[in-house]
Amino acid sequence: MITDTILAIEGTPQGKTLAMVLALVSAFLHALFSALQKNKAADPFILRGAMDAVYGLIALPFAVFVVPWPDPWIWLLLAVSWTIHVAFKLFQGQALTVGAYSVVYPISRGTSSVVIILMAFLLFGETFNPGQWGGVVVLLLGMFGLSAVNMAAQTFDRRQLMIALGLAVMTGVAVATYTVFDAYGIRASADPFTFLMWFFVVDAWFMPLLALRRWNRLTVKPPVRPIVSRGLIGGVVAMVSFGAIMMATRLDKVGEAAILRETSAVFAALIGWALLKETIGPIRAGCMALIALGAVIVEFAG
Repeated sequence: MITDTILAIEGTPQGKTLAMVLALVSAFLHALFSALQKNKAADPFILRGAMDAVYGLIALPFAVFVVPWPDPWIWLLLAVSWTIHVAFKLFQGQALTVGAYSVVYPISRGTSSVVIILMAFLLFGETFNPGQWGGVVVLLLGMFGLSAVNMAAQTFDRRQLMIALGLAVMTGVAVATYTVFDAYGIRASADPFTFLMWFFVVDAWFMPLLALRRWNRLTVKPPVRPIVSRGLIGGVVAMVSFGAIMMATRLDKVGEAAILRETSAVFAALIGWALLKETIGPIRAGCMALIALGAVIVEFAG
């Protein structure tokens, strides 16, 4: 079984290598997921609602019929996890509504990187050596530099910009909180897939209800077909992306896996260039190189 294989290599060099691969896969898929939400024609809350509904429906039969049922106290962890994820989605949706994706995304991911490392130290006793902290600084320079470059290329209302940046920071804190807490949940569960499948089921219902409410309030409703198609693709992508990073946090250090996942900012820029015809330019390319370099330093200085 896959579960037996994962448990057998947990904490081994093979587990560390697999965790690195899973974190990078998660980074790419997370960037793709974010690009699917980047649609000016539709409310980001409605798009997210469609995606959540899809992954909840996919996970339900696996949760009920395939994986072992959770121990009673795991339900409490799932309830707390649901609360954190709801806060994250509300912050993220509002940040994308108020501010530009290219500005708020790097800020939120850079913030989450630092907070995850601090939380992992408090909860799991994980530590970073000076070389790894140097890698974090390099990564943050790339992240915040990328946000600043994108900010300079747009026209903003100052008050709206400050609100957007504040929401981006809060989104990053929420990302860090759910990453560390869910890492605890998946480690506490005897079968990691039990926590994952039931998480998707528990997590899936809030955003579709919110999306339906917002849909009913729209005077001019966007086309349904793009929302459905993005929901189907995004739901599957979200499942694999989140599952991959959670498995990575079980196999290796939470902080290292999380930092590797922040290369999603690089993948996001490349996806924007390849699919959305967005220009990168030398300054953005330099920021992306710093992000990738920082992640490499953190991984190999450990």
